[in-house]
Amino acid sequence: MPAALPCDDMSNETEPLDPRRRRLLFRAHHRGTKEADLMIGRFVADNIAAFTEAELDELEAVLEHPDVDLADWLSGRRPIPPECRSPMLDRMAVECAGPSAGLPEELRPR
Repeated sequence: MPAALPCDDMSNETEPLDPRRRRLLFRAHHRGTKEADLMIGRFVADNIAAFTEAELDELEAVLEHPDVDLADWLSGRRPIPPECRSPMLDRMAVECAGPSAGLPEELRPR
């Protein structure tokens, strides 16, 4: 039986995820740097259950980029190079551009 997502640190979802989604969620939360873990992990946790197969393919491609590049692109420190842009990476950049991106709502400054 697939494991359900824990509600306290990864998502508000209670439905079990298939193995591919669980694997991607794990990869998103275990990037190697805390900054990337927070930004990428929160984005994936919030959206993984609703992604289509094509979006999962795009997410896998995004997760292949090095942490330092992803963190810089998603935080706006550097623009995303045209050859690396994709709809998924653009979507991530928009969602991660907000203040306190990656932090759960209860930890965000008000």
